[in-house]
Amino acid sequence: MDNAVKITKRAVLETLIKAIDEGDIFLETYDVSHEDVRAYAVNEIALLDKRAEKAKERTANKKAESDELTEAVYATLTDDFEPVADILARIEGEDLSAAKIVARIKKLIEAGRAEKAELKIKPADGGKTRTLMGYKRA
Repeated sequence: MDNAVKITKRAVLETLIKAIDEGDIFLETYDVSHEDVRAYAVNEIALLDKRAEKAKERTANKKAESDELTEAVYATLTDDFEPVADILARIEGEDLSAAKIVARIKKLIEAGRAEKAELKIKPADGGKTRTLMGYKRA
């Protein structure tokens, strides 16, 4: 079953329409006419197209929001390596997290617009030194 071809709803509906148009389906013994079945199939295909268009719009909106956040992150980067917490503190917006900021910084690093390096941070009270990732403009 792993090698089976995936049959989509669209393919089934288009096949049903074709079969009705060519007279390959006989519905005389049922309470539904050929026209009703064909109209249903055409309507379902239209709904699939509408759903696909909405999904494309949502994807485009999310990409635009992501691009805006990426540019906001880039604008807050400095010429010195800083931990994510410092960068996050300078960015305004709701639902922001360190993970979202790091994801955008990763995109910037892949584009050659940012760099990362390990930072050694010593606490003021003389405790154990921490190692964090720091980010800056390239």
